[in-house]
Amino acid sequence: MAPTHLADTLTVVRLSLHVAAATVWVGGQLVMAGLMRTVRTLGSDAPKKMAQAFGRLSWPAFWLLVVTGFWNFAESSPASATTSWSAVFGIKMLFVLIAGLGAWLHTKASTAKTRGMFAGIGMLATLVAMVLGVALAG
Repeated sequence: MAPTHLADTLTVVRLSLHVAAATVWVGGQLVMAGLMRTVRTLGSDAPKKMAQAFGRLSWPAFWLLVVTGFWNFAESSPASATTSWSAVFGIKMLFVLIAGLGAWLHTKASTAKTRGMFAGIGMLATLVAMVLGVALAG
């Protein structure tokens, strides 16, 4: 059923911050993956510089996602949540943890192979967490 009223101001702020942060974290990873072939043609240090620049944007977005995610949880009446909603929420939090860990390990990896592996793990976990978040919205 479609809502019949507008969200209050604090809900608009909370959800807007969450969506904006997800746009940077999720969308940014997709854009970086799509640009990497071209970036490599700009010089051997270009991928590292691009990754560092992206990190300055993406990590604050990740932490904003975590904070607003807990805020969303607190506003969702978790005590009255169904068992399936609670299970999906727990699984989503596991994938958020895997996404952050994968992205962090990507930044620490010393070979192209391990960087690629951790980037893939982080991106896949990010996409799963996003889809589960949409499912939690009801």
